[in-house]
Amino acid sequence: MTNFNIQVISDSVCPWCYVGLRRLSRAIATHKTTYPADTFTLTWHAYYLRPNNPPYPGIDKKEFYIDRFGEDGFAQISNRLGEVGRQEGIAFKFAGRLGNTRDSHRLIWYAGKKEKEAGSPVSEPGVVGGLQTRVVENLFRAYFEEEGNITDRKVLLEAAVLAGLDRAEVEKLLESDEGGLEVDVEAGRAQRKLVTGVPYYTIQGQYAIGGAEDPSAFLQAFEQVKQNP
Repeated sequence: MTNFNIQVISDSVCPWCYVGLRRLSRAIATHKTTYPADTFTLTWHAYYLRPNNPPYPGIDKKEFYIDRFGEDGFAQISNRLGEVGRQEGIAFKFAGRLGNTRDSHRLIWYAGKKEKEAGSPVSEPGVVGGLQTRVVENLFRAYFEEEGNITDRKVLLEAAVLAGLDRAEVEKLLESDEGGLEVDVEAGRAQRKLVTGVPYYTIQGQYAIGGAEDPSAFLQAFEQVKQNP
């Protein structure tokens, strides 16, 4: 039996990070058909794609993309993501608001802390990993499919509670700056490692995969780990 330790560097407003999670999940499901006893531990780390984005209430998402890429560029991006999303079971939408993701990363950090305190991850059908990954998945779904505002603490709270975190404890977290230093350090560490884009995966501390690669890339890395334990 092999336990795969996967470190994931990600940002909550990165569409390819959502795609990458789905592809990683498919790769894990495929791998376990051959090696059912193998386990996977996912740990998520912060990355700030746009650290200067404003806090709540943020800015209009569609207007941001059009300002940055132009009408034609936005159309190409939305069409491409729509096509890829359909293949991965993601219904990408482009209305709503975007903004600073630091609070979302504090929530993800907190979920990881609680998962470690529990001693073992609790799996959920359709979601790879434990509590922290469930929070990440819920945030992706809220932002990309439900047009939720990533800067709105009500959206963050709902994602946390759906994952199984205590409402009162999360409210206290969001009202404070707990975890802020930790996620700032994580984001800075990623930059010092010259990680210039996300998602970025490190498997067993030695096999790196950058970008939302097809499941085959993950499966190849898993097999390398099996052959070189």
